[in-house]
Amino acid sequence: MEQLICDLKLWLSGCAARISTIVQRRSIMTLERKVAVVTGGNSGIGLATAKAFIKAGARVVIVGRRDDAVKCATAELGDAAIGLTGDVAEIETHDRVADMIRERFGKADIYVANAGGIRIQPTMDVTPDDYDMQFLANARGTFFGVQRMMPLMNEGGSIILVSSIATHKVLDGHAVYSGTKAAIEAFARAWALELKDRRVRVNVISPGPTATPILGKLGLPAEAVSDVEVQSAGMIPFGRIGEAEDLAKAALFLASDDSGFVTGVNIAVDGGLTLT
Repeated sequence: MEQLICDLKLWLSGCAARISTIVQRRSIMTLERKVAVVTGGNSGIGLATAKAFIKAGARVVIVGRRDDAVKCATAELGDAAIGLTGDVAEIETHDRVADMIRERFGKADIYVANAGGIRIQPTMDVTPDDYDMQFLANARGTFFGVQRMMPLMNEGGSIILVSSIATHKVLDGHAVYSGTKAAIEAFARAWALELKDRRVRVNVISPGPTATPILGKLGLPAEAVSDVEVQSAGMIPFGRIGEAEDLAKAALFLASDDSGFVTGVNIAVDGGLTLT
């Protein structure tokens, strides 16, 4: 009888351990029942992030400038995604995003300010239009997007801003772009303290060279884009440029409760490039 009781205890202990393991595995990086907004979610880092969030259980609203691209991405993402077409440089876009969240979900848990623009050029070639385009899309778009979403963020939520290693590593032709990204890093530090009482975390992800459609939008011929990728890979300690999925994994961590004690930080996802 004693042996039977002992065996029973061991069996129950084993069951408890297995149940605990299952629970822990399910709790890692889960976004079940959470609502997320991803700007620039129709391609590149934004689309990869939306996919990762949906796979983790979230409902995702993606925002993009081109209606056809937004519709295509929404179809690819499936029923857990909602698309909204709008330019983040326009305040009206952020008002519509906030209205959608309020009407459909009441609140949101995650906001990813990913949309932006870049023009690589020497300072002497920068026109006021070049300057305004980048600051409107990157700095203004991020600021007012977060401002409109602040009242709608659930306690314990996560705001993620996408910056660039160009704010820490001097890159040719990036003077204006790096200035816009430095601005949003300053926003993040201020917002992390402003939102501390609601336990809303505000963090930054800084990509290094990443294989996304933005490389093809720089006005370079296809062979030149390939050369840029090869040259960039040669400078990166890991020996390759980043993939959109690399950034999405970092975003998923910052969006999940696993990062519940992380706020005001800037994570460089660059294969070690800023170390060189």
